[in-house]
Amino acid sequence: MYVGRIMHTDLITVSPNASLVEANELVEKHGIDHLLVVNDEGTLVGLLSDRDLKRYWASPATTLSAHELSYVLEKLPVRIMMIKAIVTVSPDTTIERAAFIMQNHNINSLPVMESGKLLGIITSTDVMDVLLEAIGMQEDSVRLIILVQNRIGTIAEITALLSDNQINIESLITWPMRRYPGVHQLVVRLSGEDGPKAVAVLNRAKFKVMTRYVEDLTPYLPEGFAS
Repeated sequence: MYVGRIMHTDLITVSPNASLVEANELVEKHGIDHLLVVNDEGTLVGLLSDRDLKRYWASPATTLSAHELSYVLEKLPVRIMMIKAIVTVSPDTTIERAAFIMQNHNINSLPVMESGKLLGIITSTDVMDVLLEAIGMQEDSVRLIILVQNRIGTIAEITALLSDNQINIESLITWPMRRYPGVHQLVVRLSGEDGPKAVAVLNRAKFKVMTRYVEDLTPYLPEGFAS
């Protein structure tokens, strides 16, 4: 999945010369967390977050009354508070790469640019939505976990076993286990009615299946691996 497929293109923008009060009104009206700051030429020059705006309104350091604070913020332009060092991505960036960039920079949104033109924006919520959809989080599904050796053919063997027994895989994801080098955690999501049958099929083939959280993983490790 690419950023360009899920980015928001109905952009809410604000001028760098607009007041902080105007910016806050836009954020509240549209229920957004990030406001793109665009100049008269249509160039992205900054980013303003709902969190930063709230910090100004709720700062415990101020001794101003609500009326006085509103007056001051009406005079302050967006450009004094906006983030100018903006991290951006292109529409052909993968979702996982976008998530990695957000995590590394500790940010929750990424403007999407191409050839200097602002195309859209993607948020951490969008990334999470794609992840949940990819792993098949339906209410009637069941999640099986198999600790497998990282070797050629393991996934093919498991998927063939399920296919041969008419068990459909709704999603499959795997990642390495830091504590056990050479062991991967294979997470298979199936229709709820196929769960017991899949466990029985995999157990007969000597795969140890977890259907719930267990504290001690030792009994589920592949043969030859120790804790």
